[in-house]
Amino acid sequence: MHSFRNILYASTGIGDDSEGLKQALSLARANRAALKCLLVYPELPKSHEMYQDRYREFLLEQMDTAIRQARAALHLRGNDPPVTVELDAGADPPAVRMIRHALREVHDLVIKEAEPIEGGVGFTSLDMTLLRKCPCPVWLARPISRPRHEIRVAVAVNPESRDQPERDLSIRLLELARSLADDCSGGLDICCCWDFEFERYLRGSSRADIPDRNIHGAVDYAQAAHNTELNNLIHASGIGGVFHLHRLKGRAEDRIPSFVRGRGVDILVMGSVARSGIAGFFMGNTAENIMRELNCALVALKPKGFVSPVNAY
Repeated sequence: MHSFRNILYASTGIGDDSEGLKQALSLARANRAALKCLLVYPELPKSHEMYQDRYREFLLEQMDTAIRQARAALHLRGNDPPVTVELDAGADPPAVRMIRHALREVHDLVIKEAEPIEGGVGFTSLDMTLLRKCPCPVWLARPISRPRHEIRVAVAVNPESRDQPERDLSIRLLELARSLADDCSGGLDICCCWDFEFERYLRGSSRADIPDRNIHGAVDYAQAAHNTELNNLIHASGIGGVFHLHRLKGRAEDRIPSFVRGRGVDILVMGSVARSGIAGFFMGNTAENIMRELNCALVALKPKGFVSPVNAY
């Protein structure tokens, strides 16, 4: 079972944190983990320095109220799980300060309410910076209308890994998704995409003059190989419980967002970096294209060995 021990809930204090806090508190309780709330805000100009203390008190009161309301919504009694609150004033971008705090305090998960965006699809530049540069897993929360025992969890994996770090990432994705599903509905959707990229070329090229039966054979072979790799990956992960396999034919950036909407997925777990071991390497185009079309909560992991371009200090 995958577990988190040192969770950071990050906020700018501008929007409504109720949904993000509910998901953070619920996860901290399930994992018996420490939970810190970090509220980052810009430094007040010198002309308003006399209001600094009052402003900090206002922010603390606002966060305390949001935490109490989230506890009440979850029917949590007392101070379980315990929560500490810290304020961070500065001139650097909010996402950078959140990442620095995660690095300094060695947090193993950053949870944040997804910034409001028109249409409720995709993520803002602040959230995308976290996804690109935060070394630990990032959970971007969105409202979930279902009760916990009905929440639908899905994981997107690529069984055709190019190297061992990518395969290890897929196994971690499966382990984490299984753990989250066990704490929710108990059912897990595992989706992956396969595509024989030469099929369109072969069918569309009259000069190739390849019989249809040969093309069908090549496609069937590619599909069978993909299915074998997926089954091997699931076996290597050791996950059990109830899960449903969805082998989607086509491009991942097209099929996965469509699957998420059609299946009514509440939380999607997926990887967010194409290759590992490169300092500050940005997400692959496929991952970014998928995220731009998501309307659900997202939990994104990076391969081990990822080095953030953000320094701890």
